[in-house]
Amino acid sequence: MKRVSEFVKERRKEVNLTQEEFAERSGVALTVVRKIEQGKTNLNMDKVNHVLKMFGHELGPVKCKDLSE
Repeated sequence: MKRVSEFVKERRKEVNLTQEEFAERSGVALTVVRKIEQGKTNLNMDKVNHVLKMFGHELGPVKCKDLSE
């Protein structure tokens, strides 16, 4: 399973945006994009979902059982 940090960084690079450009277009602070790409764990989920919506995704609760299947 791909980590959120890897997913965001890869997708951002695919659309050829710097972190600064991506933050501006997604409507979050540059520090939010940097923290996500660095894999920080103390993130505001609303901000993470705001970033992920740029790619048509969002995070939500998943049962542990579903992850092991």
